[in-house]
Amino acid sequence: KFLDEVSLVGQPFIKDPDSKVGVVLKRAQAQVIQFIRFEVGEGIEKKSDNFVADVLAQARGN
Repeated sequence: KFLDEVSLVGQPFIKDPDSKVGVVLKRAQAQVIQFIRFEVGEGIEKKSDNFVADVLAQARGN
């Protein structure tokens, strides 16, 4: 189970979660040449805001 989760061909296919990527590839007689891994939320930086300062800036018209 762990290997299925970390390997591309063992993961659920995004358009049909009931099928695995490897099965879809075999049906289409295709092969993976290259892939890029994205992690949910990766690269998103949350800026820290000062709520009070933002409200004061809005009130002053800045």
